[in-house]
Amino acid sequence: MRIALLWLGLLAGCAAARMPKPNVSVDPALRLHGHNDYLQPVPLTRALEYGVGSLEADIYLVDGELRVGHERWQLRPWRTLEAMYLDPLFVMVKEHGSLRSDGLPLVLLVDIKADGAAVYRHLRTVLERYRDMLTQFVDGVVKPGAVTILLSGNRPMKLVAADSTRLCAIDGHFSDLDVNPPPPVHLVPWVSGSWRSISDWTGTDELMENELQRLARLTGKARRQGRAIRFWGAPDRKEAWAAYYDLGIDVICTDQPKKAAAWLREFRVNTAR
Repeated sequence: MRIALLWLGLLAGCAAARMPKPNVSVDPALRLHGHNDYLQPVPLTRALEYGVGSLEADIYLVDGELRVGHERWQLRPWRTLEAMYLDPLFVMVKEHGSLRSDGLPLVLLVDIKADGAAVYRHLRTVLERYRDMLTQFVDGVVKPGAVTILLSGNRPMKLVAADSTRLCAIDGHFSDLDVNPPPPVHLVPWVSGSWRSISDWTGTDELMENELQRLARLTGKARRQGRAIRFWGAPDRKEAWAAYYDLGIDVICTDQPKKAAAWLREFRVNTAR
């Protein structure tokens, strides 16, 4: 509670960075991001059952295949982006339509680990086969689909931006918020960065006032530009999930989607009383 009150006080002193009232009808689990979902015992389907709003898959281009894995030694021919994610998602969308309880697109964050330009050229061809379920970006106009692809990691920003018609967008960096002019929101709808760039908080005590001020400035800047914000390398425990929820962080990374989803739902019920 102290975190929430102090945060609201800081935002009140910074007119351009006001936090909207939370919509209690929206499932809080939708703010969860399944970090490295492919490492879960049952990838994809379990995360969707838990109700998360976004998932992450790391890829390399090997022998003409987009293989999923964090390191090259983990790659296997049968573990491809198509087999693990795009094909089953395509079937689910045909059967059920929307994959999120709020009807918005499920975000599949595709983290390119190496050779960004080559991977994007190959991925661009692969995504055409799934066009019917994907969000499309046409001459700056966004046509939402059941699934939105965002490229992270070694993403070739200039190459992607040069395509007037795209089936993906970019997960930007915090530094993109300070570019003048900033990249268009249809190209960079998210920005992500290390939690350590803001704080060394581990969730075991309380955030300091200077840390809350840095968070207010950063999230306020992203919100003014219409972008969601995500931290990687952040504490992944119930005290941290509560803080992120209270602080209005749009995308909450977790390696524990089942536990985080259940806890956030209970936390919202308790705090709403």
